[in-house]
Amino acid sequence: MTTTAANPTLANLTLAEAALAHFGLAQRSRLRTPALVFAGSLVIAASAQIAVPMWPVPATMQTFGVLLVAALLGPKLGLAAAILYLIEGAMGFPVFAHLSGGAHKFLGTTGGYLLAFPVAALLVGYLAQLGFTRTFARTALVMFVGTLLILSMGALWLSLFFPGENAFVTGFAIFLPGCALKTLLAAAILPKAWRLLGKR
Repeated sequence: MTTTAANPTLANLTLAEAALAHFGLAQRSRLRTPALVFAGSLVIAASAQIAVPMWPVPATMQTFGVLLVAALLGPKLGLAAAILYLIEGAMGFPVFAHLSGGAHKFLGTTGGYLLAFPVAALLVGYLAQLGFTRTFARTALVMFVGTLLILSMGALWLSLFFPGENAFVTGFAIFLPGCALKTLLAAAILPKAWRLLGKR
């Protein structure tokens, strides 16, 4: 039995909204939406600090953070959280990998990945809102599509700095094994959360 069938009231909610409703916190307030967006940006910032030094782009949990936040908050708030995160970084707050920040990051080798975050958040959030994160297989597919979008935009930008083949290897292919693990992690977490909420 699916979560939606078990609890029809969860059908049109994001996971974050369903969790709030589950704990009796569904009442809307003026502070709830900005609080969720800000919390989402903090999750992305924290995930960016889980990094493995690589050249020319470090391997981080940043993409996982972006896609997870989008899947939790839905398209509008997920997009807002990703944009707020980028604004924080552009303003110099140490929210990028290795506690770095600054607008110059958008012009460097990581610029394409950063600019891809809002696009991927909007896509993944929309698919999550349609119910695509309620089974393992669909969640894995959604997260993988979001990851491919980020890697593709990142590698395309990277090709401005390096020849095409090198950009593909160092900016796309090398990240695929790690991204596969992050995809499986999300696919294990999100459907389980929906099942727990649906048992209320």
